[in-house]
Amino acid sequence: MKLKILAFCLTCVAFASLISAQNNIAEEVAWVIGDQPIWKSEIEEMYQQMQYERTPINGDPYCVIPERLAVEKLYLHQAELDTVEVQEGMVAQEVDARINYYITNLGSKEKVEQYFNKTIPQLKEDMTESIRNMQKIRMVQNSLTKDLKTTPSDVRKYFSNLDQDSVPYVPLQVEVQIMTINPVIPREEIDEVKARLREYSERINSGEADFSTLAILYSEDGSSMYGGEIGFRGRSALVPEYAAVAFNLNDTKKVSKIVETEYGYHIIQLIEKRGDRINTRHILLRPKVSDKDLEIAINRLDTIRTDILEGKVTFEELVPYVSQDKDTRYSKGMMVNQNTNSTRFEMSQLPQEVAKVVNTMKVGEISMPFIMKSSKSNRDIVAIVKLTNRIDAHKANLSDDFQMIKGMYENARKEEIIKEWLDKKIKDTYIRIEDGWNNCEFEHQGWIKAKKTE
Repeated sequence: MKLKILAFCLTCVAFASLISAQNNIAEEVAWVIGDQPIWKSEIEEMYQQMQYERTPINGDPYCVIPERLAVEKLYLHQAELDTVEVQEGMVAQEVDARINYYITNLGSKEKVEQYFNKTIPQLKEDMTESIRNMQKIRMVQNSLTKDLKTTPSDVRKYFSNLDQDSVPYVPLQVEVQIMTINPVIPREEIDEVKARLREYSERINSGEADFSTLAILYSEDGSSMYGGEIGFRGRSALVPEYAAVAFNLNDTKKVSKIVETEYGYHIIQLIEKRGDRINTRHILLRPKVSDKDLEIAINRLDTIRTDILEGKVTFEELVPYVSQDKDTRYSKGMMVNQNTNSTRFEMSQLPQEVAKVVNTMKVGEISMPFIMKSSKSNRDIVAIVKLTNRIDAHKANLSDDFQMIKGMYENARKEEIIKEWLDKKIKDTYIRIEDGWNNCEFEHQGWIKAKKTE
């Protein structure tokens, strides 16, 4: 938790100068860490940002915030000693994500520029260094804890020493297998979608219409609110079919051919290339599934369900041959919780349609076919599920929740390792806190150095 708080704190720093762009605070040193000052303006800016984000501050902000900034500087000094290098592509991707966050919340690029009194390129430049520092700090933390080894004995000892009040309460969890069919989309529907995209391309290429405007009006992707722009991404961050076409574009005024991916059909326009990263905008249209084809898929899964119930075949045997869910078809249909990388789900973590069906099922039971939205393409698909296991709500125990308790132990050990490192780093670093900033109860000891006697 402390690591998450620090990461959020650094995110606040990333935008601090933006919030106070019009704030003329005199440059006054509050702390000195090694040869690095912490300015009063930095502290004020971060305080304003945390207020903007409604981030709770546990204590006096003029004690909490400079200490967090000091911790950041200790990490960055270590990153320099270790010659830590970040992937600039990842930094730029994070900057783009942050800019898009502000555009979403404020309504438009123009409103963002007006709010911060800076252009979008200026905002990106301001954010880049702070986000780069945040990634360096994560890398230092990972380096400090990478050699942590965990044994079952460690986990058992950790759990046996937990106060009863600290033992977590585990809500109801389930394990679910799924089998899905993607209903056939009529050729007429696909042709209609392609015809619409060709029409958009012709209007854009002829100068009759602007790509961004058409994306806002017609694209079925979440990027439509940004005029279809998806920000700088590397090839691996794009689906292969999209990347293959996008990286071959060279003319920023022309539109690509129609591209089919698992999400639907796209047309793409190049905005800018930077080395191995590319910024594009696109318009996505998704062909619609007809009621008739949904009914055909439902009937097919209903027949399969009957064969399973009659013992002609098992659910697990059929999944590889029937299911069209790439994520589960080769693991007997077992759904994996992306939040925990385990097969257990709390009900709120399941897709809404699956949770509704599973809620009334018994272990071993196979559901009737039902319609759900694909998490990737957002198109209607048909599914049946088998409830493999149900773990009732309970206080955590080693037999049922070993992996969760192991995670708790490892997080606790990582915090201990990092705290020990910070304590030593504070002890070995020159630190000066100016009068008026040192009457605090700090989280870490040793900031205020004892004066040497003659």
